[in-house]
Amino acid sequence: MSTAILTGPPVPGSPLEGDLRSLGFDVRVASGADEAAELLGRLPAGERAALVDPRFVGHVHALRLGLTDPRFPAAAIPGAATARPEARAALLAALRQVAAAPRPDTARASQAAEGASSGAAATDTHPAPADSLPDLVAGALDAEGAAPHRPGLGTLVATVPGDPQARNEARQAVAAVDDEDVRLRSAVKARDGFFTTFFISPYSRYIARWCARRGLTPNQVTTASLITALIAAAAAATGTRGGFVAAGALLILSFVLDCTDGQLARYSLQYSTLGAWLDATFDRAKEYAYYAGLALGAARGGDDVWALALGAMVLQTCRHVVDFSFNEANHDATGNTSPTAALSGRLDSVGWTVWVRRMIVLPIGERWAMIAVLTAVTTPRIVFYALLVGCAFAAAYTTAGRVLRSLTREARRTDRAAQALADLADSGPLAEGFAAASRGFARRLPSLAPPVIAALGAAAVTLTAWLTPYGSPWTVVAALGYALTSGVAVARPLKGALDWLVPPVFRAAEYGTVLILAARADVNGALPAAFGLVAAVAYHHYDTVYRIRGGTGAPPHRLVRAVGGHEGRTLAVALLATLLGAPQFTVALAVLAVAVALVVVAESVRFWVSSGAPAVHDEGEPA
Repeated sequence: MSTAILTGPPVPGSPLEGDLRSLGFDVRVASGADEAAELLGRLPAGERAALVDPRFVGHVHALRLGLTDPRFPAAAIPGAATARPEARAALLAALRQVAAAPRPDTARASQAAEGASSGAAATDTHPAPADSLPDLVAGALDAEGAAPHRPGLGTLVATVPGDPQARNEARQAVAAVDDEDVRLRSAVKARDGFFTTFFISPYSRYIARWCARRGLTPNQVTTASLITALIAAAAAATGTRGGFVAAGALLILSFVLDCTDGQLARYSLQYSTLGAWLDATFDRAKEYAYYAGLALGAARGGDDVWALALGAMVLQTCRHVVDFSFNEANHDATGNTSPTAALSGRLDSVGWTVWVRRMIVLPIGERWAMIAVLTAVTTPRIVFYALLVGCAFAAAYTTAGRVLRSLTREARRTDRAAQALADLADSGPLAEGFAAASRGFARRLPSLAPPVIAALGAAAVTLTAWLTPYGSPWTVVAALGYALTSGVAVARPLKGALDWLVPPVFRAAEYGTVLILAARADVNGALPAAFGLVAAVAYHHYDTVYRIRGGTGAPPHRLVRAVGGHEGRTLAVALLATLLGAPQFTVALAVLAVAVALVVVAESVRFWVSSGAPAVHDEGEPA
């Protein structure tokens, strides 16, 4: 239960108490600052608490945005301030500070009110009263370096009128704006793809509202989306035209539900760490399960496309790692302007170029729409050809742009960014040992050396696997060389202009080697087993990304060691191919896939279910 403390006697006829109760608050009344501090200090430690001026006039959704968002320890809007349990002590200290201080004069109070209104709509020209206690408390939090989050309210009204005329004007302003319409529009992600914006969101927002009114949670909708996608994959696996048509329709339905869960989270402010993780990991699970369904369906018709399915998964995963690594490398970089970034900004100022540039990177909406339509009207082979060509072009376009940005900007990357890239590299014991041995040598290398060395090692192991016969010991030698170059590449902090390329190069080397060796084995079951292994390892890598994004850091190092690191798994697969015949190699791949999946999924579920990480919600560009 949450508690809202009115900092004075209620205003007759005001709907404020009912509005607060509708948002789940127990309402208590204090006669002033001292009594409010006493009430706040007596509240149970695990409760959210809010201070609200009883003269507040505004929309219910303004109160919802200001007082119920779980992502922020403290928040404030004009006339109200709130704190989650972790910020309650700071709120109480600020309240006691305000209670002990002499009341500011009117001019200073007006300035405090203007500061408290930062980021909100200025719907009332009358300044807040000098004794608007929640605004003074929010100002004290600012002064103490614990600045509360101030949501942008847009056209919503949130004000504390100082006299009857101002109160009447504020009520008229509230009546002039439909806050439910604002709430519906704000449920849609501000930056989204063309297909999602124009073909899904116009109606999925109403599905989100329907779900909210029936008490459904975003996690339930996310799970429904996963189940729908798995049914679509099963339909595709039938290998019949009817099954393919049904699979395409179900995949679109799954995507509608995928959009709905995020809109429901924004509509009802039901953000959570677990929800963000489920949404992100289920997207990958749905897409890759669908690839497997298409491959099974094609096999029923006599067409083996497992290599294409695995290739599509490898390409898509590597493309995501490029996105993740670049963003983490520049998350808090300083001086990160460049002519390329300026050109991108100018292009975004021209309306039609925005949509073209969003479409050509083949985000999830466009990609799933293409897959669904091609599944219904063509064959799985054509679906994978189109997917490989489209994703390869998108990857080339985005990577080239990011390389140009990195080379033309003068950025200073932080220790945090270097650590994030080291975590994304997923180095195991072998690479760590080589890194420790070569640290002095690595410090003397040029700034571009890490990605170049990583790429040389990756090229050596993948080309050796491709150009030598199955079972050749040269692949093992190349894998050992890859472990050595991988260690040298991460021997010093990854703060160079292009060091963000190191993790995606490692992903391409590991996944590509598994794909090539399974294809060279040329026996039934080898490529499906390789598909399972790459899927399990990719899950581990995505899990690492979402932990870093959630602010919880990378998985424990014991997990990375337990699954060998990228170089250890690459060497292990090369050794298995050399020591075992093709049928036995297939079994070994399957066993390795199951073992890796059990270890990484068990640790991931344990962490996210029990995590105390702050609630997050990804508003970035969909991939």
